[in-house]
Amino acid sequence: MSNPTLTSPSSQTATPWWRIPHVVFVPVLLLLGVVATSTMVVISAMDQDPVLDKVVYERELKAAQALEGQARIDALMAAQPANQGRNHAASPVVPSLK
Repeated sequence: MSNPTLTSPSSQTATPWWRIPHVVFVPVLLLLGVVATSTMVVISAMDQDPVLDKVVYERELKAAQALEGQARIDALMAAQPANQGRNHAASPVVPSLK
């Protein structure tokens, strides 16, 4: 019987990890995710919507209720909260406060 020739570990050349494309792919994707997330945070922090004042809203709502006819309907539709306007975009429901 003949023994097959085994290669010793010292005869194989060790390839550095940064030269293997599949191994480099994982850290590059992680770094790309961090950069994209940071960019989105910066963009969203720069373009914040202003916080609306409740007193101003109530004043505008009372002024809209004082109007008559189509002007009243238009003013009440413009003054309704965003969630009502979004949920009823096709058929807006005008809030009626008496």
